[in-house]
Amino acid sequence: MCLIADLSSAGELSYGKYRIWEEFGAYVPQKRKWYHDNLTRHAAEALLLSNGQDGSYLLRKSNEREDLYSLSVRGKDSVKHFHVEHTGTSFKFGFNEFSSLKELVMHFANQPLIGSETGTLIVLKHPYPREVEEPSIYESVRVHTAMQTGRTESDLVPNAPSLGTKEGYLIKQGKIVKNWKTRWFTLHRNELKYFKDQTATEPIRALDLTECSAVQFDYSQERVNCFCLVFPLRTYYLCAKTGIEADEWIKILRWKLSQIRKQVDQRNAALSS
Repeated sequence: MCLIADLSSAGELSYGKYRIWEEFGAYVPQKRKWYHDNLTRHAAEALLLSNGQDGSYLLRKSNEREDLYSLSVRGKDSVKHFHVEHTGTSFKFGFNEFSSLKELVMHFANQPLIGSETGTLIVLKHPYPREVEEPSIYESVRVHTAMQTGRTESDLVPNAPSLGTKEGYLIKQGKIVKNWKTRWFTLHRNELKYFKDQTATEPIRALDLTECSAVQFDYSQERVNCFCLVFPLRTYYLCAKTGIEADEWIKILRWKLSQIRKQVDQRNAALSS
């Protein structure tokens, strides 16, 4: 299904002629176009983390279904993604349904506050434009030589770590004194950091996930919604407020570990070939 819009004689939006980015560009404040048509999830996270701020957001096409769009929103140290659904006659976002694209954009213009199961709240403040003016400056090549010989195109293997960000409060068990304290956790690339609270600038510790061997639900503690991360010298026990939140953390951490193993296998295969 193609999201298209045109103004009918009655002044209401009907769908049929212009691409969605043209309509979004017409209604956002100062006509700054913040619909990024084919931007990938990875590119959206890289863009918002490197050049956005808390509350920056953009809308992009989802790769799941033709009638779904993804709203990517920058938090303090992570990017969250939410679905915007086009039903054919309306747009659904969160708890609200909008009869026209114009109504949806007006909703964004009024800086809605949204939150997920993690309990972290984000205000949509800053639409990130699709086009940002940059200086047309290029460097001149002064040194140019090859560092390897005999290689071919097959040796050019594109590779980059996924960002896969997440943040939120978890309850963590102490190492020596087995008490439980609430800590603010951030996940970025292959590092899981925890802080005293959300306002702290320096982490208490940063865990290198390349050293983690397993992430799994844990039922050994007298608490619910617990899971553990297994490291060579220590197992970290964490608890979430809800089962859904615990499941989200486990899923993304397991996905991280699978990506790390995949990259190790690729490097080993390249070395042995």
